[in-house]
Amino acid sequence: MISNFNKYAILGSRGVIGYDNNYDYSGDFILTARVGEYAGELYRYKGNVKITDNTVFIQGDNLDYLYYLLKQYDLKKLSFGSGQPLVKASELSNIELSVTLNNDEKDKISSLFLKVDNLITLHQRKCDKLVELKKSLLEKMFPQNNSVIPEIRFKGFTDDWEQRKLEDFGSFTGGTSIESEFEENGKYKVISIGSYSETSKYNDQGIRCRLSEKIINKILNKDDLTMILNDKTSSGNIIGRVLIIDKSGEYVYNQRTERIEPNIQKYYPQFLYHMLNAPNIRKKIIKQSQGNTQIFVNWTGIQKLEYLVPKMDEQINLAKLIGNLDNLITLHQRKLDKLNKIKQSLLNDMFV
Repeated sequence: MISNFNKYAILGSRGVIGYDNNYDYSGDFILTARVGEYAGELYRYKGNVKITDNTVFIQGDNLDYLYYLLKQYDLKKLSFGSGQPLVKASELSNIELSVTLNNDEKDKISSLFLKVDNLITLHQRKCDKLVELKKSLLEKMFPQNNSVIPEIRFKGFTDDWEQRKLEDFGSFTGGTSIESEFEENGKYKVISIGSYSETSKYNDQGIRCRLSEKIINKILNKDDLTMILNDKTSSGNIIGRVLIIDKSGEYVYNQRTERIEPNIQKYYPQFLYHMLNAPNIRKKIIKQSQGNTQIFVNWTGIQKLEYLVPKMDEQINLAKLIGNLDNLITLHQRKLDKLNKIKQSLLNDMFV
C-alpha cells in the first residue's frame, strides 16, 4: 500500500534542540536536521523541546513505526548541495511510502526494533564504560607529576619505577619505501601510515607486498612493535602510536615507521605497547612533532625521551590487566557490530 507522507504533520522548519533563541514545543516527535552535516539524520524525541531554525519535525500516529520506516528509506538521499547539504520540508511531505494498514502489525514491528535498539544502547554503554575505565587506569597506573610510583598499583609492588630512554627498550630499525614491491595478492600485509588507528589497533588497508630482496629485512616477528613517525592530521591523533605484531612472517613495514625489537629479558612487549600508547605518555612524542599540514617526528629527536618503567613482574601484571580490558572492549564492539547488522537486515527485509 502506498501512503502519502502528508498524513503526518510537518510542523515546520525551526531548529536543533538546545539553542537559547528558541521556540518551545511539547509532544512526541521525529526530528531531522534541515541543513548541514546532519541533514536527513533522524532523531526520536518525546517531551519538551526548544528549537530554532534548522530542524524539520514530524508528529502523527505510529511514530515509532514511521521512524524505522524512514530509517530504511534513508532521508539523506533527499539532500542536495556539497558545502551545506539541504533537505527541504516540502520534499519530505511529498514522500510516498509503502506501509501496512494493520495497526497491530505496525506496533509489533516497532516493538521489535525498539528491543534491538535497547540492546544496542546497552552494549554501547558497556563499551563506553570499559573505554573510560581503561583511560582512567592508563592515567593512574603510570607515574605522573614527577612521581616515581603510580597512583594505583598491584598489591605487593613497592619498588620505585626506574628511568629509561626510549632507545633502551630494544633494537630499532627505520622503514624505507617499499611501494615498488606492492602486489595485489602479495604474501605480506603492509604497515604504513594508514595502518595506525586512533585505538592503536592495526587497520588493514588491503595493501599487500610480494617477497623480494628489498623487503627481506622488513618482515616483522611476533611481539615486534612498530611506531608511526608521521601524521596527516594536525591534531596529532596518530603520530607516535605503536602497534604490536601478533604473528611472525605476516607483516612488513613501510617508510616513516620505526621497528622496535624489544629486549625481552628486561621489557615485556605488551607492557611497552600499552605504555607507549597511553595518552599521557604519548604526549612526550607529540611535543616533539614538527610541521603543519603533515606533522612528523624524527627518530633521532625522540630516541632519548625518558620513561619510567617498573620491574618485569609488575610490567606483566599491568599489561595483562589492560589487555583483558581491551578484549572486553573488543567483545562488546563485535556484539554492537553484529546487532547493527541484524538491525539493518531487518530494516531491509521488513519494509518494502
